[in-house]
Amino acid sequence: MNTNEIAIAGKSSTRVSLGVLISLHIVACCVSLAYLSRSYSNFHIFYDSELLNGAIATIAAFAALSCLFLLVPFSFGYFLSFYFYTMIVGYLWLNCFSRFEYNHWLSGASSVASMIAFMVPSLLVTSPIRRTFTIGEATFDRALTIILTVGVATILIAASYSFKMVSLGEMYDFRDKISMPSPLVYCIGVVSNALLPFIFACFVERRNYWRAGLTLVLLLLVYPITLNKIAFFTPTWLLAMAVLTRLLDCRTAVVLSLFVPLSIGVVLYVILGISDGRYLDIVNLRMIATPSNAMDIYNDFFFSHPLTSFCQITFVKTLVSCPYSVQLGVVMQQAYRLGNFNASLFATEGIASVGPLLAPIPVFACGLVVALVNRFSSGLPPRFILVSGAILPQILLNVPFTTSLLSHGAAVLFLLWYLTPRSVFASQSASVCRCRGEP
Repeated sequence: MNTNEIAIAGKSSTRVSLGVLISLHIVACCVSLAYLSRSYSNFHIFYDSELLNGAIATIAAFAALSCLFLLVPFSFGYFLSFYFYTMIVGYLWLNCFSRFEYNHWLSGASSVASMIAFMVPSLLVTSPIRRTFTIGEATFDRALTIILTVGVATILIAASYSFKMVSLGEMYDFRDKISMPSPLVYCIGVVSNALLPFIFACFVERRNYWRAGLTLVLLLLVYPITLNKIAFFTPTWLLAMAVLTRLLDCRTAVVLSLFVPLSIGVVLYVILGISDGRYLDIVNLRMIATPSNAMDIYNDFFFSHPLTSFCQITFVKTLVSCPYSVQLGVVMQQAYRLGNFNASLFATEGIASVGPLLAPIPVFACGLVVALVNRFSSGLPPRFILVSGAILPQILLNVPFTTSLLSHGAAVLFLLWYLTPRSVFASQSASVCRCRGEP
């Protein structure tokens, strides 16, 4: 067998294993939601065995779209698309059993069309962009030190306003009492979601492990300041992604990053039942099911209430009248009493803004932005992109796209990817090939 035949056989084997893994993940999503319906009906998560055949047929048909994940190489768009794909799988399952009274056929078809509209540009557009502005390696090294210093300063200043060590169960009792200047709130979001993950990935990729460890220590200090679940798990999540990408193809690492925690929850439920639901509540419900559940709730609410026409975006609200004076998360809390129910771009820029019929259009526009990000990051090691951007998919599952860009630092991270000199990772070229997972 010659070299080309070996390479082709290796690619075929990777596709098969990835396809099996994605199939198991889809099944695990549905099983998890079925188990959640037993304990979380107050979240409008239901299951009816008489409707199971229709649900299986729906999910099986949508599963065909997952073949795209076997055919394209890793990119940030791949990472984000798989997380959104998981969300739509969950919504289609919930939609089959939903007891809300809205047009379920239209909303289900809209969610599938929106997913396709997002995946096409975000998966298929990955060509490099001509970089008109570049920085040298020495300047980049100094920039890493500056970012680390800015991170330390921001965390120290924020800690002077709020720093409280409480458990995840108690954080809601104290979070509303946090008071700090708005500019500082934006700064802590950018630092914790973009700047520190970026330099952590740089240090790991260049094997500067002591500085990577220092970055994780700084990230550990963000949770007592913000009392936010994502901040609590960020250090562990970054470390786990760094380890996964050392061992596995990046596309496989993306799938496992959801499949493993989801499956652990299912296994724990089988073993423990509802006697100890803390893990199931945090991971299976809050992390994975809630974005899907939000789509069901937003479809129900905006079926009988005025659409926003994008007025939930602060800039747009200053230009046009808006039927809602508060943020959409607060509107959902007032209507459903499930907490501040923020949601992804599929629910906010899509359903809430233009309704299910036109939702694929703004979702496609967001996909074009992600396609541009793919071009910005082209030439960087895939493992570096995955680790430095590891927090963003979690944020984008629960926060509008425009808010993520500005308030959570996504735009800053995308700019950093564009500016990063590709030559600083030249010595890691072998690991780049290993993690790319070319189809």
